[in-house]
Amino acid sequence: MPAPPSSTGAANPTINQQKSQEDRRIANGLANGSLTTQEADALEKQQKQLNEQERQMKAANGGTLTPADKAKLQQQQKALSNQIYQSKHNAAVRNTDPKSGIGKTEQTQQEHIAQGLKSGQLTAGESTHLENQEAKINSERANDLAANGDKLTPQEKAQIKQQQKQVNKQIYKDKHNNAKR
Repeated sequence: MPAPPSSTGAANPTINQQKSQEDRRIANGLANGSLTTQEADALEKQQKQLNEQERQMKAANGGTLTPADKAKLQQQQKALSNQIYQSKHNAAVRNTDPKSGIGKTEQTQQEHIAQGLKSGQLTAGESTHLENQEAKINSERANDLAANGDKLTPQEKAQIKQQQKQVNKQIYKDKHNNAKR
């Protein structure tokens, strides 16, 4: 099996560049079926943990990361990148129904969060909050699918769409709130 690609083309990408790239890779994996919803959920939970760890490190050091903290986070992000690669290249595949509005919305949200991090429109904290909301929806969706033979009931679809609509509104608000980056 070939080696996983580096997170970005840069020799030493910033933490936010790595986060943005990982978000895009997860979104692309969902879109092309190389990641199942469960795999994406697990990867997003790992991202959430890294974001929380970064927040705690910054809080402990007056709002900045020490060189040792940066190195530790970059090492953990590299491990996450490798996990994304492994998950995308295992035998598990997702049924990618191009008519699935829920799947398209999920992908679009991931792309918007990644773009917001890359452009500086989203802070790491805002990104963490949005990722947590997405992870919760993905977890509910995975549980509903597992409980109903890989199908969603009309009520479950409506509930997920409503939750996604709220996340869309929050992404927009966060990207346009002029928070200090």
